[in-house]
Amino acid sequence: MGEFQVLVLALVQGITEFLPISSSGHLVLVPAVTGWQDQGLMMDVAVHVGTLGAVVAYFWRDLLDLALGLPKVLTDRDDPKARLIAYLAIATIPVVFAGMLIIQSADSLRSIEVIGWTTLGFGIALFAADKLGKVTRKIENMLYRDALVIGIAQALALIPGTSRSGITMTAARVLGFNRSEAARFSMLLSIPVIVAAGTLVGMKLHSAGAIEIGTDVILATAFSFISALLAIWWLMNWLNRANFTLLAAYRVVLGCGLLFWAYT
Repeated sequence: MGEFQVLVLALVQGITEFLPISSSGHLVLVPAVTGWQDQGLMMDVAVHVGTLGAVVAYFWRDLLDLALGLPKVLTDRDDPKARLIAYLAIATIPVVFAGMLIIQSADSLRSIEVIGWTTLGFGIALFAADKLGKVTRKIENMLYRDALVIGIAQALALIPGTSRSGITMTAARVLGFNRSEAARFSMLLSIPVIVAAGTLVGMKLHSAGAIEIGTDVILATAFSFISALLAIWWLMNWLNRANFTLLAAYRVVLGCGLLFWAYT
């Protein structure tokens, strides 16, 4: 794999992983437009390691608070740090069970038609939720049922084109959380999901004896880390003064483009 291909794939994955615009919707375009072959599982692991490093680096203070609150999960349930750990755990459970149920059929859903419709439909949903949802709640006001609702929404992201970050932010906005808090919880929630998915793929590679860390893997990890970190920084700053309209509109345009391509 050439360095330019590695750069493009890493940048696309890094930028779209945390923005609510569907990484799969973009990744399906890359080989179609360029004619490149599939990058393979090892490259998938590399770019996800990079994006994981980015979210950990940006939210290191939150993660430090979570580490300090871990001993209090069983002893002091009213502690804010312990409650946040519980919320993240509850919100992760639905996607784990859903993944176990559809893991064999997930690839069959990865078509341009499916990705086009989900990119368009959930883009409209993001716009509606952002316009109609209140902006009064913060993570400190979260309830266990809120975490469960966001977790169930996250399970829908197993359908390609839905966007994990997009659907969790949409659910949080429906529940009345302000935009930056919705994004913050979505980012923190991505950590156990990325770790779980990366571990699963890593185990497959290990069992097949296909783990090989070359220059392209190192470059992909580095490029995806930098691009994801910049994307997170931009989004969090953008949501402090604006809304999701621009990103939702982009999704609608992308979804329409994919559907036009699929059906013509």
